[in-house]
Amino acid sequence: MKLTLYRMATSLGGPFIRYYLNNRLKAGKEDAERFDERLGIASLPRPTGKLMWIHAASVGESLAALPLIERLNLEHPEWQVLITTGTVTSACLMIERLPSNARHQFVPVDRVSYVRHFLEHWKPDLALWMESEFWPNLVIETRARAVPMVVLNGRMSERSFKGWMKHKSMMRRILFSFRLIMAQSETDGARFTQLGAKTVTVPGNIKFSGSPLPVDVDDFESLARQIGERPVWLASSTHDGEEVLCGRIHAGLKKNKETLLTLIVPRHPQRGKAVAAELKQIGLNVSLRSAGQDITDATDIYIADTMGELGLFYRLCEIVYIGKTLLNGGGQNPIEAALLDCALIFGPDMSNFSDVATKLLEAKGAITVQNEAQLSAAVQHLLDDANVRSKACDEAHTIATSEAHVLNRIMIDLAPYLTFEESH
Repeated sequence: MKLTLYRMATSLGGPFIRYYLNNRLKAGKEDAERFDERLGIASLPRPTGKLMWIHAASVGESLAALPLIERLNLEHPEWQVLITTGTVTSACLMIERLPSNARHQFVPVDRVSYVRHFLEHWKPDLALWMESEFWPNLVIETRARAVPMVVLNGRMSERSFKGWMKHKSMMRRILFSFRLIMAQSETDGARFTQLGAKTVTVPGNIKFSGSPLPVDVDDFESLARQIGERPVWLASSTHDGEEVLCGRIHAGLKKNKETLLTLIVPRHPQRGKAVAAELKQIGLNVSLRSAGQDITDATDIYIADTMGELGLFYRLCEIVYIGKTLLNGGGQNPIEAALLDCALIFGPDMSNFSDVATKLLEAKGAITVQNEAQLSAAVQHLLDDANVRSKACDEAHTIATSEAHVLNRIMIDLAPYLTFEESH
C-alpha cells in the first residue's frame, strides 16, 4: 500500500518535483548543461553490446566502484559500463577517472516517467546498486524489464535499519527485486536478511580494494615546500560547524606550538569561501586553495576547497580527523586515509563505517573522541609523540590492506551474471 501511494505521489507530483529541481539548479546543486539527464533524457548514445549499469549515490560510492570497473575492463572487455550518480561533485570525478569502457550519467529523479525514459534508452543487461540507496520507482521499473539486479557493497546502518523496519512490507518488496545482495559485513547482511532479502552473501567492503588516492607530484612537492618543518594536522571531509571547531582547537594548540598549521578539506568544496569567512571572524589567518593562495609563515588554516585532492593532503599529513563524526553523525570513509599511512581520529558517530572503525580502534590505528576538548588533546598527543604517531600510521595501513581480496570474492559472486547473452 505504501509503495503504491509513493508511486502515485511521484507520478502526480510532477510540478512540485520540477519546482524542487529548478531550485536545486538555481542553487548550483545541479549541472545546468546536463539537467535533462535528471529527467531521464540521455546525453550520450547507448553503446553496442552488453551494458552493466552501476548506480552509486555520490562520491564515496562512485569511487568505490572504480576497482570493479577496471577489473571488468581487463577480464570482461565485452561489457560496457554506465555509472549513475546524483551529485555534481561525483560527476566531475567520474569524468576524470573512468576508464574507456565506462561513461557517466546523472541518475533520473525517482518519478516513473523519468525512470522509464532512462531505462528505454539505456536498456541495461545487468544493474548493480552500490550500498543502500534504493529509489522505489527505479527498482520496480528495472525489475519490470527483467533486468537482473544485484546490490554491491550493501550497507544498512542501525539508523536506516530501524527506519525500514517501520515500513518492512515496502522494503521487503524492494529487496525482493534483487537477485543477490552482497553485504559489507555480517551485521549488514543480517539486517538485509531480516528485512526480507532473498539471497545475501558477505564478500566484504569493496572500499578495501581501492588503490591509494591519486596525487599530482608537482602539487605535492610545492605544498611540501610551503609547509616545511611545521607541525601539521588535517581535518578531512568536514561539515558545517566542524571547521570553526577545528579553528578553535588550532588557536588553543598554537599557544604551545606557535608554528602549527591546520589543513581543512570541506566535504563540499563550494563551502570554501564561507568557511574562510567564519575562521577569519575568530581571528585566524586563512589561505584558500581555490583562490590560488599559498601557505605562508602567517597561515593558520589552509582550506583545500577543491575536488579530487584528498590523496594529496593525506600524503602531506600523518594526523587526520575524519569529519562528520562530532557535530554531524555517520562519518566518512577512513580507509582512504589509512591506505596512505595516516593516524586517524574520529568522533563518537562512525555508524556509516562502524565495522571498519571498530577494526581501526582495536588495532590502535585510530583514536575516538567524544568532544572538542578530547579532539584537541588527541591532536596534541599525536603531534608530541612521534613513536605513538608512527605506530598508529602503521596499524591503520595494516587494517586498510587486510582485505585486499574482497574484489576477488565479489567477482566470484558476480560470475553467474557476467556470462549470459545480452537481450538487446
